[in-house]
Amino acid sequence: MSQSTRRAWLTALAGTTGLAAASRLASQYGLIPPFTNSLYAPGETLTYAAQRLITAQSMAREFSTSLISSLPVANGEPPNLPEYKKHQATGFSDWQLQVEGLVDKPGTFSMSRLKSFPSNSQITQLICEEGWSYIAQWTGVRLSRVLEQAGMRPDAKYVTYHSIEPGWLDTIDMAEALHPQTLVAYGMNGSSIPLGNGAPLRLRVPRQLGYKSIKYIHRLVVSDRLPEPNQAAGGLAFGYSWYAGI
Repeated sequence: MSQSTRRAWLTALAGTTGLAAASRLASQYGLIPPFTNSLYAPGETLTYAAQRLITAQSMAREFSTSLISSLPVANGEPPNLPEYKKHQATGFSDWQLQVEGLVDKPGTFSMSRLKSFPSNSQITQLICEEGWSYIAQWTGVRLSRVLEQAGMRPDAKYVTYHSIEPGWLDTIDMAEALHPQTLVAYGMNGSSIPLGNGAPLRLRVPRQLGYKSIKYIHRLVVSDRLPEPNQAAGGLAFGYSWYAGI
């Protein structure tokens, strides 16, 4: 971002008409978040654009091991699906992550292949929009590494990630997908992810609210556009913002 653009943003944010001015700047630079046709659209645009322009490289806060929550909230039961139970019976050894869309090498990543990549760990806070939160250590492979291995194409703009639970999906843009803290997580607090917390794979997006960290993921679709709103699930299905930055 140029110095003149940064000054314009700071002026807009500081002024009495900052919201309107910042929204106009966001539109000028193509920083309008998807799915903003709501009462809160100007505020969502301001949050998204400001974070993308001013804090693009910011990191979610990381904590010491002494602050890991003793009882991390599971928030729901594991999928009651024959396919999922079959995987559970084998310890998820045959679980695969399918990657498709705007990639040169579409295909699947086995659990063993994912674990063969350099691992990354973070102790971050998962914050739910319903008011609860917990701190946990997450271990996995950076999503950026998976996309690199799949040969992501230059025109890719979004990643849609699907849970094994029917119809349950969410999306992030490339700024979030390529961020070093965004993980395809397979470990939690030193062992495998518990069933209720998303075993065997969960996309961990620590810079956004908890509903963006979808559980039980088994498919990634890389694209230059988002699904239609009526096909979206995750937070959008409950009326939450598409961008849930914290």
